[in-house]
Amino acid sequence: MSDQTVTITESAALHIKDMMKEHEEEDAFLRISVKGGGCSGLSYGMGFEHEKGELDKEFVQHGITVLVDQESLDIMNGTVVDFKQSMMGGGFTIDNPNAIASCGCGSSFRTAKNTGTPEEC
Repeated sequence: MSDQTVTITESAALHIKDMMKEHEEEDAFLRISVKGGGCSGLSYGMGFEHEKGELDKEFVQHGITVLVDQESLDIMNGTVVDFKQSMMGGGFTIDNPNAIASCGCGSSFRTAKNTGTPEEC
């Protein structure tokens, strides 16, 4: 499906660019992925990468090149990655419309089609 996407908000992009600069990764891609694990079965991953995989989908948003492998994209289609600041600090938030359940800590989830590999909390 060519219309699958993951959206990075402008706020998230600004913080990602700051992190890229701080870690001298300005020429890297941002990899967003899903892996098995966590209380609910699936967990998100974000990191910098220098090589694009053959099966990766590529999006450019706010000047950042984002890579998502097709399996993760199937689970994350329509997801919005944002950065929220509060009195207690700030952090990235992931709003995945495909998630039907998440754990209490908010770092793992499952979808109707993929339960992943739940672990003990």
